[in-house]
Amino acid sequence: MLAAAVEVIETGGLGTLSLRDLARRAGVSHAAPAHHFGDRAGLLTALAAEGYRLLADALTAAGDDFREVGVAYVRFGVTHRAHFEVMFRPDLVRADDPELVEAQARASAILYGGAASIRADARTTGLAAWSLVHGFTTLWNAGMLPDDLGDVDAAARRIAATLFPDPHLSR
Repeated sequence: MLAAAVEVIETGGLGTLSLRDLARRAGVSHAAPAHHFGDRAGLLTALAAEGYRLLADALTAAGDDFREVGVAYVRFGVTHRAHFEVMFRPDLVRADDPELVEAQARASAILYGGAASIRADARTTGLAAWSLVHGFTTLWNAGMLPDDLGDVDAAARRIAATLFPDPHLSR
């Protein structure tokens, strides 16, 4: 069901997502999605939680270089567009869902942990870094950036380097 939801969102957008259509695509009864997820918000909550888990894994795999963590964030948002679109829409999900809260906390801890490693004010540094990479990803996905930026990873590295010129700044 989640894979079918990703496909629908990536091809037609969130507005085209219906539980009945997902059931048909997944080859299950039309009642199965409602039975498993409850409603559309339940399905999107599960999709957002899955997205945060995937994001946390991607950030972890980037290692200790704070800029590479930012590049991993951008790469995740570009390659997992459906998840990315749902993850940051509290109006679509059950924000208090325990699995979602846990997955969000894990991804946030990785991002802010990296921020703490380069500057004493981890909260402000993490917020600045998140704003930069999230905004860049959103603009990239919307096709709002110049066509000559080239590869998304290289472009993200150049953008991140403007805010964090040395990924190993001393505290």
